[in-house]
Amino acid sequence: MKKVTRLFVLLAALILMGGCFGKANEETNNTAPKQTEESPETDNKTLTNHGEKKDTNQSTDSNLNESANTASDDKSGESNDSTTDDKNSKDPLAPYSSEQIEYARVWLQLGANQDIDELNIRHIPVGEPINPNINNSATFPEGVIQLSGSRLIDGSITYKGNGDGTINVYNTPMRWEAPPPDVDEITLQEDTEEILNNTKKVNIKAAEGEEIIKLINLQKPYGK
Repeated sequence: MKKVTRLFVLLAALILMGGCFGKANEETNNTAPKQTEESPETDNKTLTNHGEKKDTNQSTDSNLNESANTASDDKSGESNDSTTDDKNSKDPLAPYSSEQIEYARVWLQLGANQDIDELNIRHIPVGEPINPNINNSATFPEGVIQLSGSRLIDGSITYKGNGDGTINVYNTPMRWEAPPPDVDEITLQEDTEEILNNTKKVNIKAAEGEEIIKLINLQKPYGK
């Protein structure tokens, strides 16, 4: 009888112990921290300050594209500068205007004195009297250019460019003297008309080199 009683007590103790262990395991499972599930896309995305997700791959690609474009622009600028430098080295007259080159070429070919210290450029409009010292002078039928040095001995050239490598040269002096008192006005007028009738067409050589650049550097507006 005692043995049977002991057996019941032992079974009751085992049952109580099993219940305690089960409850402890359940509490342990309930208190374990839960792991947050992340979508597969989180590897390639970061959170912005506002909680929005930003694709880091897209940002990286954008930065690479901007760097490539900047490098391309820099190379393009270097290429343009190189082209300009090459053009200037091949053509030393490239930095100058066509008018400046024309003035220098005309003087180099027709100027009475090449040893000048300045090359004056004067624009005479159409309709101006050839001899301003008389009232009945013939007038220029077109606007002309008058080139001259700083001294009378340097001479002058009065011409009109035709835009095809030729010029019309008017044989006028740099300065007109006052008419002699014994010469009538008709004679003076005929002299100016003769200048118009004897205008010469001259082909100007396409000269280049240091002589042209020197004459360009000596150019200045007349009277300044």
